[in-house]
Amino acid sequence: MSDKRYTGFKLLIVDDNQNNLFTLRTLLERHMDIEIDEALSGQQALEIALAENDLDLIILDVQMPEMDGFQTASMLKIRKKTRDIPIIFLTAAFKTEEFQQKGYEVGAVDYLLKPIDDNQLINKISTYFRLIEKEREMNRVLEIKVAERTAELNKTKLHLENIIEHMGEALLLLDPTGKIQEVNPAALNMLGYETDELQDMSIGDVFEEEDDEQAGAFMGTWLEALIRAGALKAIEARFVTKQGVRIPILFSRTAISDINGEISDIICIAKDMSGYVRVDEPVMEG
Repeated sequence: MSDKRYTGFKLLIVDDNQNNLFTLRTLLERHMDIEIDEALSGQQALEIALAENDLDLIILDVQMPEMDGFQTASMLKIRKKTRDIPIIFLTAAFKTEEFQQKGYEVGAVDYLLKPIDDNQLINKISTYFRLIEKEREMNRVLEIKVAERTAELNKTKLHLENIIEHMGEALLLLDPTGKIQEVNPAALNMLGYETDELQDMSIGDVFEEEDDEQAGAFMGTWLEALIRAGALKAIEARFVTKQGVRIPILFSRTAISDINGEISDIICIAKDMSGYVRVDEPVMEG
């Protein structure tokens, strides 16, 4: 028999016979330092189980008036708060295999026949307490890992946000139709807009390629090329600022796809090329 006392566990014993409850409580208290609730009927057991927040196990007599053990177990299993509490049936009358099967069908984890062997019962209860302990420990470890992973992701997210916030190039996030969803400070500075002014504007309102006055006209071509290649790098183009000034830029576009392979976002990065001399143009000598 286990010598562990399982301090902190809570158990509900249910029997319509007060003497049986006393005998069972005496046995349990001799071997375990657990908290024990008692119920003299199925209805009372249901009320206690629904009122308590931390019941670990229920020992339930089958033969009771009005609401027997099978009915009580069925009522416990259909309620969200009590459905996962393990139930051990005890019975002196319903000993056939048919009744044992019924006990398991209504959700019992064990079906023990009276007269109960003390060692057997204590070992059974200890087994379920050990399983509960193991599950709780696994949940604690999982919670720690989730918390660590969340902290790690938050740190990475803050790091990326910091990079985007301070990068010198303009960054614009578009939806698949070319509408601007998000921008970084460099893009705001370059274009002369506030964030809320740019959101939901079309890329064609602030951008043009050197050979095309209407960005909207080539949005379809963008998507076709992005679907094929995933990215379009370093093309020469112009930003059109809020004041109508055209700024030469080096422009890259990258498509982000969802799990179905459909484009969900387009990332645009623009480098201000003002003051740069193009290598394919001769420098005029004075």
